[in-house]
Amino acid sequence: MVIGFIGLGNMAKAMISGILKDQLVNPEDIIGSSATQETMDRVSSEYGIRTNVSNKAVASAADILILAVKPLTLPVVLEEIMDAIDENKLIISVAAGKTTKWISQYFSRPVKIVRCMPNTPALVQEGCSALCRNENVTDEDLRTALRIIASFGTAEVVNENLMDVVGGVSGSSPAYVFMFIEAMADAAVKGGMQRKQAYRFAAQTVMGSARLMLESGRHPAELKDMVCSPGGTTIEGLEVLEQNGFRAAVMEAIGACVEKSKKL
Repeated sequence: MVIGFIGLGNMAKAMISGILKDQLVNPEDIIGSSATQETMDRVSSEYGIRTNVSNKAVASAADILILAVKPLTLPVVLEEIMDAIDENKLIISVAAGKTTKWISQYFSRPVKIVRCMPNTPALVQEGCSALCRNENVTDEDLRTALRIIASFGTAEVVNENLMDVVGGVSGSSPAYVFMFIEAMADAAVKGGMQRKQAYRFAAQTVMGSARLMLESGRHPAELKDMVCSPGGTTIEGLEVLEQNGFRAAVMEAIGACVEKSKKL
């Protein structure tokens, strides 16, 4: 099995790293192309993969082709590779907002298309990704795609009409989490803590809290209540968050992302 990558940016590198970590294929079974020779040389040197300056050559060589390019670039790429794709190849696209139906219009024959929405924690093999498929993708194809995507985090199948929601709740939300961490650290600095230490305390608390919820299986409200002693400091802080519309602001932000994604 040969896996091809068109685009060798950060997300592609995260995927390549996961694929090699899980030994899904050998480095020589991965081939990639990029807009610059410098990028291809760097990724080839780091991971030992093959590269080719031609997107069409990569598409021709691959059994599974991963389109790791920006949505604005995708039409140009599809024009280049349309004649190199047959009904046996599996396409995995990570371009936000581009549906399987939209991608399929570039091909004169039925093609297998899986759409994937990963997020930036994939860069440390902790991604949270959603997948959907078109009608040409078999169950075995989908299992193969899941193995690839799960190699750099968690992966779940959703209906395609939920992909914009996925973009809001997991695709964009790491930015909100980073802002939350930064705000907590700022408060700690205001209280007298050194900034680097404040970032460590804040980030570890967010990571540990998420892990506690996932591994315990408990409802987040139950875990929140465990921290709130009667008349204590935590409930005092929660009251301030409620007064300032914390939950409403988060919901509105994710809603705005969903609506923007629908317009891409």
